Amino acid sequence: MDLKSILEQAQKMQQDLSDIEAELNETVYEGTSQGVTVKVNGRCEMQEIVIPDDLVNPEDKEMLQDLILIAQNEAVGKAAKDKEEKLGAATAGLKLPGM
Repeated sequence: MDLKSILEQAQKMQQDLSDIEAELNETVYEGTSQGVTVKVNGRCEMQEIVIPDDLVNPEDKEMLQDLILIAQNEAVGKAAKDKEEKLGAATAGLKLPGM
């Protein structure tokens, strides 16, 4: 493999990674826990929290906070997994010396 070919392959990979990252940043991931729904984008920014009316009770405030945390972490986990899989697939065929 000559230097020109390596540079072309690296440029293509860079563009592919940029495209994938842009797509992932716009993807919305959803996590749920006992009716509470949380949505985050690929940058792990929370976009929406939906809390059913029957869960909003001052006596259950601590439980509600725990449910939100669980749902949010599930959504973030999905975003991270998707990003890892898609970026890993984009670099899988790259043949770099020493790797």
